[in-house]
Amino acid sequence: MYADHTLTPKEAIRLAALGTLALEPMAYSALAVAIRHFVSRVIGPSSDIMGHSIELLKYEGLVEEGNPAEEDEAPLRLTAAGRRELQTLLTANLRAADTALNKLVIALKFRFLHLLERAQQQAQAELFIDCCEQELARLEDLRAYHAADPGFLAAWLDQDIADLQSRLAWLRHFSTGLSDSN
Repeated sequence: MYADHTLTPKEAIRLAALGTLALEPMAYSALAVAIRHFVSRVIGPSSDIMGHSIELLKYEGLVEEGNPAEEDEAPLRLTAAGRRELQTLLTANLRAADTALNKLVIALKFRFLHLLERAQQQAQAELFIDCCEQELARLEDLRAYHAADPGFLAAWLDQDIADLQSRLAWLRHFSTGLSDSN
């Protein structure tokens, strides 16, 4: 993890792999395809992120091979250590900046959020809200600073600000729904 306890690209792929295996055991090749599909659909193809090996998960004891049924490959499944690592990755901090890596981490957290206990889900929802509020404040400050500038920056920022305000409203509604279902 980075010093601010946010995920590195390697850890984002680890989260994708462990979360996917938490949903169901699968063969190595199927897992690789599932990860590549998800990551490339969220942030586009990225050799920087996709270069991390799933094989390390076996070496580190986070996943193990089951017995091959009638398949060529034995399905991989999480170990107890893998479940603990998944929990750690799912509850990691988020960066406020809107980067491709952060977008991937948020998408992965939403994909696997249901695997956490309700209190942890609520804590993550609050983290999503905090990050969105920080990003909104940053863009509103930029918009105010360049309000009198000629050109189209203000209009573009207005659109981004409106998107963030909409996302923030959705996140608050989502968080309330988690609280209400207790």
